[in-house]
Amino acid sequence: MTPEILILLAIVAAAVVLFTFEVVPADVTALGVMLSLALTGILSPEQAFAGFGSQAVLMILGLLVMAAALLRTGVVDMVSRAILRRAGTDPGRLLLLVMVSAAVLSSFISNTAAAAFFLPIVLGLALRASISPSLLLLPMAFASILASPVTLISTSSNIVVSGIMDRYGLEPIGMFELTPLGIPIACVGILYMLTIGKRLIPQRTAGRELTEDFGLGPYLSEVVVQKGSKLAGKTLDESGFGRDLDLTVVRVMREGKSPILPQGDTVLREGDVLIVEGNREEILKIKDTAGLDIRPDVELSVAGQEEEGIVLAEAILVPGSPLIGRTLKSYELRDRHGIQVLAIHRHGVSLRDKLSRIRLRLGDALLLQGTQNRLSSLQDRNVLRVVGAQLEERLRIRHAWPAIGIFAAAIAIAATEVVSLGVAFMAGAVLMFVTRCLTPEEAYRDIEWGVLILIGSMLALGAAMQETGAAELLAGYIVDLADSPDPTWLLTGFFLLTVMLTQPMSNQAAAIVVLPLALETAFAADLNPRTFAMMVAVGASVSYLTPLEPACMMVYGPGRYRFFDFLRVGALLTLAIYLIAIFLVPRLWPLYG
Repeated sequence: MTPEILILLAIVAAAVVLFTFEVVPADVTALGVMLSLALTGILSPEQAFAGFGSQAVLMILGLLVMAAALLRTGVVDMVSRAILRRAGTDPGRLLLLVMVSAAVLSSFISNTAAAAFFLPIVLGLALRASISPSLLLLPMAFASILASPVTLISTSSNIVVSGIMDRYGLEPIGMFELTPLGIPIACVGILYMLTIGKRLIPQRTAGRELTEDFGLGPYLSEVVVQKGSKLAGKTLDESGFGRDLDLTVVRVMREGKSPILPQGDTVLREGDVLIVEGNREEILKIKDTAGLDIRPDVELSVAGQEEEGIVLAEAILVPGSPLIGRTLKSYELRDRHGIQVLAIHRHGVSLRDKLSRIRLRLGDALLLQGTQNRLSSLQDRNVLRVVGAQLEERLRIRHAWPAIGIFAAAIAIAATEVVSLGVAFMAGAVLMFVTRCLTPEEAYRDIEWGVLILIGSMLALGAAMQETGAAELLAGYIVDLADSPDPTWLLTGFFLLTVMLTQPMSNQAAAIVVLPLALETAFAADLNPRTFAMMVAVGASVSYLTPLEPACMMVYGPGRYRFFDFLRVGALLTLAIYLIAIFLVPRLWPLYG
C-alpha cells in the first residue's frame, strides 16, 4: 500500500465522519475533500477541479433550472392539484392519490423538491379530511423517494453514478434504462405503505387538533414584562404562566445578568425577557394579557413598521433556504423582509436560547407575522415554505405550455440520444430563460447550489480512488474476503454498504465513495460492472431508515414523528426493495454480460 493510498484513505475516513456528524455543512466538507486531494498532491489542481466541468454537474444544473421553471409557471401546481382534487376525504383513497402523485412528480424532478411542494397541500388535505397528518406525510415523503430509480433524472445520485461510469469507459445510464427496475420498486413500495406501512405509522395528533392554521406543535417564544406590568414584583408561581396561559418558562433573561434558570420563587421585574414554550394558541394569548407582549411585536412597534393586512403564518425551512445554519440575528430577517418571527418549533429538541441566537435547521417550523405580499416574497425567494396562510400565487400561467414543451423536448432528445444528456438539459435551461418561463435571478435563488458543490467536489474523490489504485486494491481485498462462487453476495454487500452510508451521508456522496470500489471489484472478478453500478444506484436511493434524508426531514416536525418511526416503517420497505433489486438487477443487466 503506497503513501498516497494511505493519505487518501485517511481523507475518506475523515470525510465519512464529517458527513455523519455534520460538524460543518456537507458541501463545505466536500470542498475540503477536494482541496485536500490537491494540496497533498494526490491530484493535480486540474484533476481536482475537473468535476465542476463534468457532464454530470451540467446535467443536474440544467435539470434544476427546468424544474424551477415548471414550478414558477404553475405546471407542477396545476397537475398535482388536478390529481388531488379527485381524492375527496376518504382516507384510503387520499393516501393512494397522495403517494401516486408524489411518485409521478418525483420521477421527473428531485424528490426533495416534490416533497417541499406537496407538504402544504397534504397538510390541507389532512385538515379537510379530519385525519392525522402523520398518516399522510411520511407516506408522501417515502413515495417521493421510491420514484428515485424510475428515470435517470429522478435523483441526482443516478446522474452521479452515470458520470462515474462514463469516467470508467462505460456507457452512461440511459434516460429510461432504470425504468424496468424503478417501476416495480415504486409499485411494491406504494402497495407496502397502503397495507403494512400505514399500520406502523403512529397517529399522534387528530386533524382538527392542529388548529385551523396547521399548528405544528410546541413553539419557543420571547415574552417581555412591560413597564408598569402588574406581574413585576411577583414570583413565577404567582404570575399564573402555567395556570392561566399553559406556558412553560424555560429561561429568564435580565439585562446585564446571565440567564436565570426559572424557579417558582423567581421574582419578575420590568424589562425581563422570558423564554417560554407552549402551543401556538397559548403563545398568541399573550397579546391579550395585560403587562406582557411577544418581543417581536414590541420591536415591530418600535421600528414603526406596522402595515395593513398583517397575517399570521407558519412556515417550514426547506432545502436551499439561506436561513439554514444561520441565526435570525445574523440573517436580519426583519430588516431584510419586514417579517417577524414570533416563535420557533423544532420537533424533538428543547430550545433554550433566545430566538435570535438559535441556529436554524432544515425542517424547523417558524411562526411568522407579516403582510401577505412580504410572506409571498419570502416564499418566492425560497427562504421558507409557508404552510399556515393562503398566499397570493405569482405564477406565470401563460408560460406553462412553453415550459411543458421545452421540458418534454429535452427529455425526448436525451432519451433518443440525438445529443448528449448534458447538452439536451442545458439547451432546455437556456430556452426556459429565452422564453421568459424563468428569469436568471429566480433560477439563481431556486437552484440548490449546495448539491452542485457537493457533487462537483466529491467527483474528485472518485478520480483519486482510480488514479492512486486505491479502488483496485480495496476491490481485491473484497473479492478475497468474499471468497464465494456466487457473485450475488458481492452485489448484496455493496447494496448494504451503500444503504448504510446513505443514511448519515448524502446519497450522492455515498455513491461516489462506494461505486469505484464496486466497479473495480467487478473488473477484478471478471463480472459485468454495469450490474454493480445499477445496484449501487438503487442502494443510494434507499433512505427510509432515518429522518436524515431532506424529504423526510421536512415532514419530521409537521408529522410529529419520532426518530424510531422511520426505522420501524422503513426497515421492511428497505428489505422489500433489496429483494426486488437482487432479483431484477442481475436479470436486466446480466452479471456475465
